[in-house]
Amino acid sequence: MKITLNKLQQLYKNGYSLDIAFFLKMIEEGSVIGESCEGNVKLESLYQSVIRKALITDKDELTNEGRELLKFLNIKEKTQLVKKKAEPSVFDKWWTAYPSTDTFIYKNKTFYGTRSLKAKRDECKIKFDAILNEGEHTVDVLIKALQFEVLQKKENSFKANENKLVYMQNSLTYLNQRTYESFIDLINQGIVIEDKPNYDGVNI
Repeated sequence: MKITLNKLQQLYKNGYSLDIAFFLKMIEEGSVIGESCEGNVKLESLYQSVIRKALITDKDELTNEGRELLKFLNIKEKTQLVKKKAEPSVFDKWWTAYPSTDTFIYKNKTFYGTRSLKAKRDECKIKFDAILNEGEHTVDVLIKALQFEVLQKKENSFKANENKLVYMQNSLTYLNQRTYESFIDLINQGIVIEDKPNYDGVNI
């Protein structure tokens, strides 16, 4: 890293510090930071701060924002550090796709539920943006995984004549537990669920 006064000013302007910069550099070089910080209150606090700022994941991996920060520090020319944020409409697309309740109509049959599935929108947005910032999944992939699970539960409800959407997690739990990952795996394996009026089964 090449730290100049200009870069140091921009670091602090954007809410970062040299400690954070060195943490990121160590992670880039393959150090396991989380375990090394255990027992040291100051280091543990700094480690959690780096995670909260969405510069690394809880698996000690650099996020897109973390990589951009290191890239900025490694450039010799005078550059500007600009925090990248997820587009406002991106989260809204996912939020709209998430079912509001566990009551639904499928193939002309009504299934009644008892609860809301959308919970704590602001917290969901923070978590969703952090997931996108990891750089592993796009919003389109996350929406497809969500639609896959919802359609699977609806199809299974129709087959069993019993509401399976009641087992759907609320939106915040869904994101925190990364439930979408198993459905992304199914999609990547080429497994599909067909939504046909006369369809007699689920291809899973």
